Amino acid sequence: MSGPPRRPAGPRGGRRDRRPPRRAPLDGARLTAYDVLDGVSAREAYANLLLPQLLRERDLEPRDAAFATQLAYGALRAQGTLDAVLATLVDRPLADLDRRLLDLLRLGTYQLLDLRVPAHAAVATTVDLARAIVGPGPSGLANAVLRKVAAGGDRAAWLAQLGADGDRRLALATDHPEWIVAAWREALGGDAELEAALLADDAAPEVHLVARHVDRDALAEESGGTPGPWSPYAVRLGGGDPGRLPSVRSGAAAVQDEGSQLAALLLTRAPLEGPDGRWLDVCAGPGGKAGLLAAVRPAGVHLTAADRAPHRAELVRGALAGEDDVEVVVADGREPPWAPGSFDRVLLDAPCTGLGALRRRPEVRWRRGPDDVGPLVDLQTALLDSALASVRPGGVVAYVTCSPHAAETVAVADAAAARDDVEVLPVVPLLDGVPGVGRGSYGQLWPHRHGTDAMFLALLRRTR
Repeated sequence: MSGPPRRPAGPRGGRRDRRPPRRAPLDGARLTAYDVLDGVSAREAYANLLLPQLLRERDLEPRDAAFATQLAYGALRAQGTLDAVLATLVDRPLADLDRRLLDLLRLGTYQLLDLRVPAHAAVATTVDLARAIVGPGPSGLANAVLRKVAAGGDRAAWLAQLGADGDRRLALATDHPEWIVAAWREALGGDAELEAALLADDAAPEVHLVARHVDRDALAEESGGTPGPWSPYAVRLGGGDPGRLPSVRSGAAAVQDEGSQLAALLLTRAPLEGPDGRWLDVCAGPGGKAGLLAAVRPAGVHLTAADRAPHRAELVRGALAGEDDVEVVVADGREPPWAPGSFDRVLLDAPCTGLGALRRRPEVRWRRGPDDVGPLVDLQTALLDSALASVRPGGVVAYVTCSPHAAETVAVADAAAARDDVEVLPVVPLLDGVPGVGRGSYGQLWPHRHGTDAMFLALLRRTR
């Protein structure tokens, strides 16, 4: 009688192959999203610059690229809420976790709370990434924590469990630090629009084009977009890659938020006393506003564009390529090389917290803190004093920041306006047709009102 059936002999004299089974390749979209979070946390990279680079290099399918974008930006934006949930499930401070593991936990938690990815998929793919990136031990922790996240339900269920109220609840529900909630309330003058403004920061922005040397209607037809409602040069796109458009590739058009366009145009519309032949963009990098100023200025106007960083000055040169009667200089606006009173119009788009562009740079809300505001206000004040010295008596300065924070906006402009040689020019009459833009004598654009970045606009005339 024959014995029991024998297993087929392995490759080594009948011994079984004990190598671990080959694992499926890592999920490309989720790995790309992780690499964005890793770049932001490890190198302070900007997600809106890093992600497009990774998508080009990895050539993901459109559906995977869209998911990687949604996952990376969403997890960065929701970091505070994700960390609040994770802090209840990890038996040590989150700061003590391996930084890579924490980023992976955030990715997994975001999928479970906000994207409604099935729990088995969100947990398994995140654990696979953790095993490959951090190791088998941390992957076990990831598995345990994410299963608890899944058991707790979606975002609404977790917010109820966290038991937050007041500004803490609003901060967690809208993915903002509490200090920004308070700053937005002050800028808006109350609570009526507060939640709508915060939620607008969480929506993906439209791409806006500026028609510099091409007819706006022709650009809209070429791009499949629609004319912008506020700037006569703006086109708003519903999707697609603007870099592929012939007008953008030639430099006849460019990507520029409609609010930034209005900031540059405001300077050109200000009533002026005396000659009008010398314009200055004092903090010009990367060159978007200088490019529009060069395109719309009257014949005979000389434009000087300055930036203290050489690499940003090079970007400005690129934006002004092909323009006549322009110069680009590397200069610190606080210690300029030009003589006082050299210019008729000066644009100061001052360095700021960037809180007005949180839609585009979701990580900035967690990278910035209230302690950053004071040093920036000092810089803004010094730059505005220098800009007012650079303009001749009768000339105008447009003070612009991409932030609605009161300290960076109204307070800086009011301090300059308190001088006995400075007069405030009302902004609203020069932005006719733009509703809800007034902020006293100044102007304030908002994503939830205007579909633009939250740009602050002030016009100051030097009287003597």
